[in-house]
Amino acid sequence: MLNHPGDHPARSRCPVQGLVPILATPFYGDGTLDRVSLRGLTEFQLNSGAEGVAVFGMASEGFALTAAERRHILADVTDVVAGAVPVVAGVSPTSLTTALEQAEQAVLGGADALMVLPPYLAKPSPQQLVDFYGALGERTGSSIMVQDAAATTGVAMPVPLIAQLAALPGVDMVKVESPPTAAKTAAVVAAAPSGFDVLGGQNALFVLEELAAGAVGTMPACEFTDLLGGLLDAWRNGRAEEAHERFERLLPLIRFGMQPGLAWAVHKEVLMRRGIIASATVRLPAQDLPPSVRSDLDGVLRRLRLPAPAVRSPR
Repeated sequence: MLNHPGDHPARSRCPVQGLVPILATPFYGDGTLDRVSLRGLTEFQLNSGAEGVAVFGMASEGFALTAAERRHILADVTDVVAGAVPVVAGVSPTSLTTALEQAEQAVLGGADALMVLPPYLAKPSPQQLVDFYGALGERTGSSIMVQDAAATTGVAMPVPLIAQLAALPGVDMVKVESPPTAAKTAAVVAAAPSGFDVLGGQNALFVLEELAAGAVGTMPACEFTDLLGGLLDAWRNGRAEEAHERFERLLPLIRFGMQPGLAWAVHKEVLMRRGIIASATVRLPAQDLPPSVRSDLDGVLRRLRLPAPAVRSPR
């Protein structure tokens, strides 16, 4: 159980760095949870060099999952990962109470860190955001990642506010998704306390610029982890020109997977075509791909010539 106000849980910080894909949630054709594909998808991430995996993010259709499904998903993913890399669980609450409920389930289920959106229906004030993240940091005992995604939530987080959140116990990192992301990354790195980590999102659209600005990692969708792994390896080893060439080759697919309303279906269509999951089924309000968009994706994938993925049989 989570701690009550005034209790101070023992805390062990969990660094989340490098390539940390947001897992899609596979469904069968009838819309029920496909746990076999989920385990295979998780294996694919590990085989592709992922340095962490995340569940219940926006790319996971986390908004469409029941509490029971979230338990099953976290159990399967943590079982396959078996401690090899951190598991980050998304928390997308409408209040502090619902945030604590989701956080408790995730912590009990074995998540190593929590990626937390701010409450987004009743828009919080800056002080309420400090109180919100402060309460989560105090009561969960988990590493908290602030998710700065104003386009999704309508909740703006200016750099001075993020720096204030970074000083809270347990609030260890931020995922910057409010453009211009590279400029904001640099500003947060300069303003936040030492040791507070910045990661990028936005499907790795500005990953190289974010890394150059001081980001310690990226959290994209999960269908091209093997290709991004090679890109990041080139960057880390001083082969910047190669990293940019790899990025430019991948950019059409990155861009294609950022279409509002269709992104979830794009991620799953690519995963299905690569043989990593069995079905591209999505749940309302996500949309199936219209025939014209599927045809456009055909061209993107044909030109990209995706390699066959390395996938072991799921355990």
